[in-house]
Amino acid sequence: MRLRDLLRRGAARLDAAGVPSPEVDARALLLHALNLTPTALLTRAASEVAPEDEVRFEALLARRAARVPLQYLLGEVEWGGVRLRCDARALVPRPETEWLLHLTLETLAPLPAPRVLDVGTGTGALALGVKAARSGAQVTATDLSPEALTLARENAALNGLEVTWVQADLLTGVPGPFDLIVSNPPYLPDADRAQVQPEVAHDPESALYGGPDGLSLARRLAVQATGVLVPGGRLLLELDPRNAPDFAAELRAQGWAAGTAADLTGRERFVLARRA
Repeated sequence: MRLRDLLRRGAARLDAAGVPSPEVDARALLLHALNLTPTALLTRAASEVAPEDEVRFEALLARRAARVPLQYLLGEVEWGGVRLRCDARALVPRPETEWLLHLTLETLAPLPAPRVLDVGTGTGALALGVKAARSGAQVTATDLSPEALTLARENAALNGLEVTWVQADLLTGVPGPFDLIVSNPPYLPDADRAQVQPEVAHDPESALYGGPDGLSLARRLAVQATGVLVPGGRLLLELDPRNAPDFAAELRAQGWAAGTAADLTGRERFVLARRA
Protein backbone atom coordinates (compact mmCIF):
# COMPACT_ATOMS: atom_id res chain seq x y z
CA MET A 1 0.00 0.00 0.00
CA ARG A 2 1.18 3.53 -0.76
CA LEU A 3 1.87 5.93 2.07
CA ARG A 4 -0.88 8.37 1.11
CA ASP A 5 -3.44 5.55 0.86
CA LEU A 6 -2.44 4.22 4.25
CA LEU A 7 -2.89 7.69 5.73
CA ARG A 8 -6.29 8.08 4.10
CA ARG A 9 -7.41 4.68 5.36
CA GLY A 10 -6.19 5.49 8.87
CA ALA A 11 -8.08 8.77 8.97
CA ALA A 12 -11.26 7.04 7.82
CA ARG A 13 -10.90 4.42 10.54
CA LEU A 14 -10.49 7.06 13.24
CA ASP A 15 -13.40 9.05 11.87
CA ALA A 16 -15.63 5.97 12.04
CA ALA A 17 -14.56 5.51 15.67
CA GLY A 18 -15.67 9.04 16.53
CA VAL A 19 -12.20 10.47 17.13
CA PRO A 20 -12.61 14.28 17.08
CA SER A 21 -9.64 15.06 14.77
CA PRO A 22 -9.14 11.92 12.67
CA GLU A 23 -6.92 13.39 9.92
CA VAL A 24 -4.60 15.16 12.35
CA ASP A 25 -4.33 12.14 14.62
CA ALA A 26 -3.78 9.66 11.78
CA ARG A 27 -1.00 11.83 10.39
CA ALA A 28 0.69 12.14 13.79
CA LEU A 29 0.52 8.39 14.33
CA LEU A 30 1.88 7.66 10.86
CA LEU A 31 4.82 9.99 11.38
CA HIS A 32 5.50 8.33 14.72
CA ALA A 33 5.09 4.75 13.51
CA LEU A 34 7.36 5.20 10.50
CA ASN A 35 9.74 7.69 12.15
CA LEU A 36 9.09 10.22 9.39
CA THR A 37 9.36 13.99 9.28
CA PRO A 38 6.43 15.98 7.87
CA THR A 39 8.55 16.79 4.82
CA ALA A 40 9.35 13.13 4.23
CA LEU A 41 5.66 12.31 4.41
CA LEU A 42 5.01 14.77 1.58
CA THR A 43 7.90 13.70 -0.62
CA ARG A 44 7.30 9.97 -0.13
CA ALA A 45 3.50 10.04 -0.38
CA ALA A 46 3.49 7.72 -3.40
CA SER A 47 6.01 5.27 -1.90
CA GLU A 48 5.12 1.72 -0.97
CA VAL A 49 4.93 1.01 2.76
CA ALA A 50 6.85 -1.95 4.19
CA PRO A 51 4.55 -4.59 5.72
CA GLU A 52 6.12 -4.24 9.18
CA ASP A 53 5.56 -0.47 9.10
CA GLU A 54 1.94 -0.98 8.13
CA VAL A 55 1.45 -3.41 11.03
CA ARG A 56 2.99 -0.93 13.48
CA PHE A 57 0.73 1.88 12.24
CA GLU A 58 -2.36 -0.31 12.38
CA ALA A 59 -1.61 -1.25 15.99
CA LEU A 60 -1.45 2.43 16.97
CA LEU A 61 -4.64 3.14 15.03
CA ALA A 62 -6.46 0.38 16.89
CA ARG A 63 -5.55 1.91 20.25
CA ARG A 64 -6.50 5.43 19.13
CA ALA A 65 -9.80 4.11 17.76
CA ALA A 66 -10.37 2.69 21.25
CA ARG A 67 -9.93 6.32 22.40
CA VAL A 68 -6.57 5.94 24.09
CA PRO A 69 -5.25 9.54 24.19
CA LEU A 70 -3.02 10.47 21.28
CA GLN A 71 -0.37 11.79 23.69
CA TYR A 72 -0.01 8.34 25.30
CA LEU A 73 0.59 6.77 21.90
CA LEU A 74 3.17 9.33 20.84
CA GLY A 75 5.01 8.99 24.15
CA GLU A 76 6.23 12.59 24.15
CA VAL A 77 4.66 15.89 23.16
CA GLU A 78 5.96 19.41 22.66
CA TRP A 79 4.14 21.76 25.01
CA GLY A 80 4.94 25.28 26.11
CA GLY A 81 8.53 25.11 24.91
CA VAL A 82 9.32 21.82 26.67
CA ARG A 83 9.08 18.11 25.90
CA LEU A 84 6.70 16.13 28.08
CA ARG A 85 6.19 12.43 28.53
CA CYS A 86 2.50 11.69 29.03
CA ASP A 87 0.91 8.62 30.56
CA ALA A 88 -1.78 7.56 33.02
CA ARG A 89 0.14 8.93 36.02
CA ALA A 90 -1.03 12.50 35.38
CA LEU A 91 -3.48 14.63 33.46
CA VAL A 92 -2.53 15.11 29.82
CA PRO A 93 -1.63 18.83 29.48
CA ARG A 94 -4.24 20.57 27.32
CA PRO A 95 -3.54 23.18 24.64
CA GLU A 96 -5.60 25.81 26.48
CA THR A 97 -3.25 25.55 29.46
CA GLU A 98 -0.44 26.89 27.26
CA TRP A 99 -2.28 30.22 27.42
CA LEU A 100 -2.13 30.04 31.22
CA LEU A 101 1.64 29.66 30.83
CA HIS A 102 1.65 32.73 28.56
CA LEU A 103 -0.31 34.75 31.14
CA THR A 104 2.06 33.59 33.86
CA LEU A 105 5.16 34.65 31.96
CA GLU A 106 3.54 37.96 31.11
CA THR A 107 2.81 38.57 34.81
CA LEU A 108 6.37 37.61 35.79
CA ALA A 109 8.02 39.85 33.20
CA PRO A 110 8.79 42.80 35.55
CA LEU A 111 10.34 40.54 38.25
CA PRO A 112 14.08 39.80 37.93
CA ALA A 113 14.17 36.60 40.02
CA PRO A 114 10.58 35.56 40.77
CA ARG A 115 9.61 32.87 43.24
CA VAL A 116 6.94 30.75 41.55
CA LEU A 117 4.79 27.89 42.80
CA ASP A 118 2.89 25.50 40.52
CA VAL A 119 0.17 23.70 42.50
CA GLY A 120 -1.03 20.33 41.24
CA THR A 121 1.78 20.10 38.72
CA GLY A 122 0.88 16.74 37.13
CA THR A 123 3.36 16.20 34.30
CA GLY A 124 5.25 19.29 35.47
CA ALA A 125 4.10 21.22 32.41
CA LEU A 126 3.57 24.67 33.93
CA ALA A 127 6.56 24.51 36.27
CA LEU A 128 8.88 23.39 33.49
CA GLY A 129 7.43 25.88 31.02
CA VAL A 130 8.14 28.71 33.46
CA LYS A 131 11.67 27.46 34.21
CA ALA A 132 12.48 27.00 30.52
CA ALA A 133 11.44 30.59 29.75
CA ARG A 134 12.80 32.17 32.95
CA SER A 135 16.00 30.38 33.97
CA GLY A 136 16.49 32.79 36.88
CA ALA A 137 13.14 31.97 38.45
CA GLN A 138 12.98 29.88 41.62
CA VAL A 139 10.29 27.36 40.70
CA THR A 140 8.61 24.98 43.14
CA ALA A 141 5.87 22.51 42.19
CA THR A 142 3.53 20.42 44.32
CA ASP A 143 1.28 17.46 43.74
CA LEU A 144 -0.59 15.13 46.05
CA SER A 145 0.17 12.14 43.80
CA PRO A 146 3.61 10.53 44.17
CA GLU A 147 3.16 8.95 40.75
CA ALA A 148 2.58 12.34 39.13
CA LEU A 149 5.66 13.75 40.86
CA THR A 150 7.75 10.86 39.56
CA LEU A 151 6.57 11.68 36.04
CA ALA A 152 7.27 15.38 36.58
CA ARG A 153 10.81 14.59 37.71
CA GLU A 154 11.32 12.45 34.60
CA ASN A 155 10.18 15.38 32.47
CA ALA A 156 12.52 17.73 34.31
CA ALA A 157 15.43 15.40 33.53
CA LEU A 158 14.28 15.09 29.92
CA ASN A 159 14.52 18.88 29.57
CA GLY A 160 17.55 19.44 31.80
CA LEU A 161 15.63 21.81 34.11
CA GLU A 162 15.88 22.28 37.87
CA VAL A 163 12.61 22.55 39.79
CA THR A 164 11.90 21.83 43.47
CA TRP A 165 9.28 19.07 43.68
CA VAL A 166 7.16 18.70 46.83
CA GLN A 167 4.48 16.14 47.63
CA ALA A 168 1.71 18.15 49.28
CA ASP A 169 -2.04 18.57 49.47
CA LEU A 170 -2.28 21.94 47.71
CA LEU A 171 -0.11 24.24 49.90
CA THR A 172 -0.14 22.22 53.12
CA GLY A 173 3.39 22.31 54.53
CA VAL A 174 4.74 24.56 51.75
CA PRO A 175 6.22 27.60 53.51
CA GLY A 176 6.79 30.18 50.78
CA PRO A 177 6.99 33.07 50.33
CA PHE A 178 6.08 33.25 46.64
CA ASP A 179 5.58 36.08 44.22
CA LEU A 180 3.19 34.07 42.08
CA ILE A 181 1.14 30.89 42.43
CA VAL A 182 -0.20 29.24 39.29
CA SER A 183 -2.50 26.24 39.15
CA ASN A 184 -4.67 24.21 36.83
CA PRO A 185 -6.58 22.46 39.65
CA PRO A 186 -9.26 19.79 39.23
CA TYR A 187 -12.22 21.92 38.17
CA LEU A 188 -14.93 19.83 36.53
CA PRO A 189 -18.20 19.54 38.46
CA ASP A 190 -18.77 16.00 39.71
CA ALA A 191 -21.86 15.66 37.50
CA ASP A 192 -19.63 15.87 34.39
CA ARG A 193 -18.42 12.32 34.96
CA ALA A 194 -21.32 11.02 32.90
CA GLN A 195 -20.63 13.14 29.82
CA VAL A 196 -16.89 13.60 29.28
CA GLN A 197 -15.07 12.42 26.15
CA PRO A 198 -13.84 8.79 26.30
CA GLU A 199 -10.21 9.97 26.32
CA VAL A 200 -10.79 11.72 29.65
CA ALA A 201 -11.43 8.36 31.31
CA HIS A 202 -7.70 7.68 30.94
CA ASP A 203 -6.79 10.70 33.10
CA PRO A 204 -6.64 10.27 36.90
CA GLU A 205 -10.04 11.20 38.35
CA SER A 206 -8.30 13.09 41.15
CA ALA A 207 -6.93 15.50 38.53
CA LEU A 208 -10.31 16.19 36.94
CA TYR A 209 -13.17 16.71 39.36
CA GLY A 210 -13.47 19.57 41.85
CA GLY A 211 -16.57 18.83 43.87
CA PRO A 212 -20.27 19.57 43.29
CA ASP A 213 -19.65 22.87 41.46
CA GLY A 214 -16.03 22.26 40.44
CA LEU A 215 -14.62 24.91 42.79
CA SER A 216 -13.84 22.98 45.97
CA LEU A 217 -10.09 22.80 45.32
CA ALA A 218 -9.89 26.36 43.99
CA ARG A 219 -11.53 27.71 47.14
CA ARG A 220 -9.14 25.83 49.42
CA LEU A 221 -6.18 26.96 47.37
CA ALA A 222 -7.18 30.62 47.52
CA VAL A 223 -7.49 30.49 51.31
CA GLN A 224 -4.08 28.87 51.68
CA ALA A 225 -2.47 31.20 49.13
CA THR A 226 -2.99 34.24 51.34
CA GLY A 227 -0.54 32.74 53.82
CA VAL A 228 2.34 32.22 51.39
CA LEU A 229 2.02 35.00 48.82
CA VAL A 230 3.93 38.23 49.34
CA PRO A 231 1.82 41.42 49.56
CA GLY A 232 0.75 42.16 45.99
CA GLY A 233 1.51 38.54 44.99
CA ARG A 234 -0.47 36.96 42.18
CA LEU A 235 -2.69 33.90 41.93
CA LEU A 236 -3.41 32.62 38.40
CA LEU A 237 -5.87 29.78 37.89
CA GLU A 238 -7.36 27.84 35.01
CA LEU A 239 -10.99 26.96 35.74
CA ASP A 240 -14.07 25.75 33.94
CA PRO A 241 -15.40 28.67 31.85
CA ARG A 242 -18.77 28.05 33.50
CA ASN A 243 -17.22 28.98 36.86
CA ALA A 244 -14.31 31.38 36.32
CA PRO A 245 -16.33 34.66 36.45
CA ASP A 246 -18.20 33.52 39.58
CA PHE A 247 -14.98 32.55 41.31
CA ALA A 248 -13.35 35.87 40.45
CA ALA A 249 -16.37 37.54 42.11
CA GLU A 250 -15.91 35.35 45.19
CA LEU A 251 -12.26 36.42 45.44
CA ARG A 252 -13.19 40.10 45.13
CA ALA A 253 -15.63 39.66 48.01
CA GLN A 254 -12.72 38.29 50.05
CA GLY A 255 -10.53 41.32 49.36
CA TRP A 256 -8.58 40.15 46.32
CA ALA A 257 -8.25 42.24 43.19
CA ALA A 258 -9.51 39.66 40.71
CA GLY A 259 -10.66 39.41 37.14
CA THR A 260 -10.79 36.91 34.29
CA ALA A 261 -9.02 36.37 30.99
CA ALA A 262 -10.30 34.54 27.93
CA ASP A 263 -8.75 31.56 26.23
CA LEU A 264 -8.06 31.60 22.49
CA THR A 265 -11.67 30.65 21.74
CA GLY A 266 -13.01 33.60 23.74
CA ARG A 267 -14.20 31.69 26.81
CA GLU A 268 -13.48 33.29 30.19
CA ARG A 269 -11.34 30.44 31.53
CA PHE A 270 -8.59 32.08 33.59
CA VAL A 271 -8.78 33.88 36.93
CA LEU A 272 -6.08 36.48 37.59
CA ALA A 273 -5.99 37.66 41.19
CA ARG A 274 -3.71 39.91 43.23
CA ARG A 275 -3.35 39.74 46.98
CA ALA A 276 -3.90 43.02 48.82
